[in-house]
Amino acid sequence: MFHSRNPRYRNPVGAVEAGTSVHFRITVPRDQRCSGARLVLYRDAGGSDTLNMFWCGMNGEAYEWWECHYKPAEAGLYFYEFFIDTWHGCLRLGRGFGGEDVVDQKAPRWQMTVYEKGFTTPDWLAGGVMYQIFPDRFRASAQKKKNVPADRVLRDDWDGEPYWRPNEKGEVTNSDYFGGDLRGIEEKLPYLKSLGVTCVYLNPIFEAHSNHRYNTANYANIDPLLGDTDDFCSLCRTAEEMGIRVMLDGVFSHTGSDSVYFNREGRYPVQGACQSKDSPYYPWYTFHNWPNQYESWWGFTTLPNVQENNPQYNEYINGEGGIVRRWLDRGASGWRLDVADELPDEFLDHLRAAVKAENPEAIVLGEVWEDASTKSAYGQRRRYLLGKQLDSVMNYPFRDAILGFLTGADAASMMDRILSIVENYPPQVLRLLMNHIGTHDTERAITVLGGEPTGNRGREWQSTAHLSPEQRQRGLRLLRLAAVLQFTLPGVPCIYYGDEAGMEGYKDPFNRRCYPWRDENHELIEWYRRLGTMRAACDCLKEGSLEPFQVSNHILSYFRYAQDDALFCAVNRGDQPKMLYLPHEWRKARVLFGTGADEDGGVFLPPCGCAVLYRVLSEPELEDEAPAAAQEPETEEAEEPDRELTASELASRGPLTIKKAKKIKK
Repeated sequence: MFHSRNPRYRNPVGAVEAGTSVHFRITVPRDQRCSGARLVLYRDAGGSDTLNMFWCGMNGEAYEWWECHYKPAEAGLYFYEFFIDTWHGCLRLGRGFGGEDVVDQKAPRWQMTVYEKGFTTPDWLAGGVMYQIFPDRFRASAQKKKNVPADRVLRDDWDGEPYWRPNEKGEVTNSDYFGGDLRGIEEKLPYLKSLGVTCVYLNPIFEAHSNHRYNTANYANIDPLLGDTDDFCSLCRTAEEMGIRVMLDGVFSHTGSDSVYFNREGRYPVQGACQSKDSPYYPWYTFHNWPNQYESWWGFTTLPNVQENNPQYNEYINGEGGIVRRWLDRGASGWRLDVADELPDEFLDHLRAAVKAENPEAIVLGEVWEDASTKSAYGQRRRYLLGKQLDSVMNYPFRDAILGFLTGADAASMMDRILSIVENYPPQVLRLLMNHIGTHDTERAITVLGGEPTGNRGREWQSTAHLSPEQRQRGLRLLRLAAVLQFTLPGVPCIYYGDEAGMEGYKDPFNRRCYPWRDENHELIEWYRRLGTMRAACDCLKEGSLEPFQVSNHILSYFRYAQDDALFCAVNRGDQPKMLYLPHEWRKARVLFGTGADEDGGVFLPPCGCAVLYRVLSEPELEDEAPAAAQEPETEEAEEPDRELTASELASRGPLTIKKAKKIKK
């Protein structure tokens, strides 16, 4: 009777701008003798609206349509349900699987996300490719390190395992460093460019006394092992010349105890909050019993929490000359916010204002592990995606769906997870989602796909566990499929450094080993290069619609449609070949991966295989093109055998041939 993802029933579907008129329709069986119907909407902020629906015509001979319009005036979440008066009582329609209705008093309501009028997000990231770098482990240049604290352990075994065993005090200090630096990243920008990368996301680069640098010691300085401000500016400048932006990691919910602000270890000459109540930083922190008992991040005393809404701290981070604006002025193009759910709304409001004041095209992206449109934290519903805080978020739901499907989860359930995000997120947020399948906080993707589950096994087991040759081959096959899904679903794919080279590893720190220069899997790298080139060639991957095709058993397939082009993607995770039959117009689509459609529209999917097809959509005004235009050299391109195109062929024949292809479509 209703389907929230079908415009016949709700138009427009998905998230809407405040003030948009939304058309709701239900189709009721005539044998129910419907005498009335109502739509009830509940505002998350409180209150509800009841709208009477009106009979508006027949839907065939056995069904009838009832409709109404609703115009949400304010941004926020709205939840809705339907009531139908029938000859045998009042029926309630709630949300069932896949957005369809179910007659059930206990079924959940549908969600409608309403965002602020005029909410926009930066254009430059849409359609691009991100690359996440853990700075200490990516690339070490020959540049001499200066002003390095003496208590750091500098490793000279790039291929060695990160230290993970506790010291004599039972502490894991994360104080061993392999020497990756900003100059090393700059030297490898041509390599990143070859992957199609348009944005580099750097884990923290500011002065900190651990190799992960999430315990900030000084937001104003680059960590000396990474270089200095000049090195950072040079990296951003060179990257921008190559069409690559740099996004920084902002850790603003806590600092390090060993910092210029807290100074528990007495490393710095200034008085920190731990040393004096007269310190200018004392009001930033919450002490229960000064100086040794204070609020800290998840109980780690090395990470004292800050009071983000403290006026002095807020000014230091978000003020006109503050940290956020200072590093944007030096070349950064945005901020990824660590533990965004622990940052208060007021602080996020100020941070977004600071970012946009410095550069309206800079991006604000948050770490959120759940559906960010309905996220609640500390008893409060968050408003990340409504227009005044984040531009987008890390997309853990897609990661779970992709890896879940490829490791045996129900295909329909995984697609429903994906479509729920598509339905709940504003489109301008959706196009910028950070689609990762692994980060510094998770196991390596190839290990998840090919290896044994970690379970409750500790670091001793994880340190010695490696994929067998058979597990690695299966992991590589499935990783290729995961990457295809990652690069073709809505959002922006983010490669965790080394995934494209075949790096393995369980949890931290085994997922943070050094990049294996001179020992990469070159075939896998070429696969990622082709995917990156495909994204540059296909407008429909920038912000095109997502339409599922066949989703069952071992198959996940879908279309992406934009105004001028379209793409079909199908993945077979199973051990048996499959055949899918596409509509007639896809028979001569360009083959990007796998094989093309035969005369009957059949597309062959080998075991653990995929197919990606691309076609340019005809435009009505070109149907009467003059004969001379229609007779342009048409057929070397159109008649070539169906085969996968290499990355270089895609690069040279992708977007540059679209207009020509439109002309010869006839």
